Amino acid sequence: MSPRPHTAVIGLGAMGLPMARRLAGHLPVTVYDIAADRRATLAAAGARGATSPAEAARDADVVVLAVRDQAQVEGALFGEHGAAEALRPGTVVVLTSTVGPEAARATAERLAERGVLTVDAPVSGGPVRAGDGDLLIVVGADDVALKTARPVLDLLASTLTVVGPRPGDGQALKAINQLLAGVHIAAAAEAIALARGLGLDPTTVVDSLKHGAAGSFMFADRGPRMVQSYEEGPEPAVKSRLDIFVKDMGIVTGIAKDAHVPVPLAAAAEQLYLLGERAGLGARDDSSVVTVLSPKSSKGEGR
Repeated sequence: MSPRPHTAVIGLGAMGLPMARRLAGHLPVTVYDIAADRRATLAAAGARGATSPAEAARDADVVVLAVRDQAQVEGALFGEHGAAEALRPGTVVVLTSTVGPEAARATAERLAERGVLTVDAPVSGGPVRAGDGDLLIVVGADDVALKTARPVLDLLASTLTVVGPRPGDGQALKAINQLLAGVHIAAAAEAIALARGLGLDPTTVVDSLKHGAAGSFMFADRGPRMVQSYEEGPEPAVKSRLDIFVKDMGIVTGIAKDAHVPVPLAAAAEQLYLLGERAGLGARDDSSVVTVLSPKSSKGEGR
């Protein structure tokens, strides 16, 4: 396999765009997104734009799917002008989206009918790390598929863990990652809500506790944006939409139920994200979930 495989990136959202930009600096890349301005942004970075998933995939050795959920995976691959109609036998589809083990396996089976290989490779780390090639990627794939996709994955990941040989294995580990991430964000929101209720300055709380034993990556990362939610001025930039955690925590609790493993903290966090979505926060940054627990007008009301 060429060390510079022709790569298609389908989906140029919060993660897909920086990943595509990163790859375009090293490989021949074709991109597709429903938004023409995003395609233009990548054209300026050296990628070739396509007007459909099929056109993007036509000459590709590796196709990177960076879409939001399984419905978008289905559309990008098997919908009208979907990539699957243009994929050659031996092409590798890299599924970076978090869709759950069963969905990944079903997708891989449909692609295998066409002689197309699948690398289940959900990613974690956020847009900045995606652009720097500093992602955590967990992989479920056989050796042949992984060898073909490896030049692409190595450009995107600083930590690459091969979980097992089957599509779905990576999704299983990613679900555990999302369990931890989702619970940590919910815990950070509770802490800041309680700080406000006690009349404490939440900035001081975040700056102090993020360095101690109670700190976590999510507290240090989301905490300042939670504080920003209460300040005058623009809302926090959307780095990870709240409705992504509605989806991901639903995957977590669903597969846990199937495995007969109780996950009470994950279930409680899922309900918090659902409350946030019901309150109209789905398209906002997930840090905004703090306002469900402590509305902007409630500072110090518990004292």
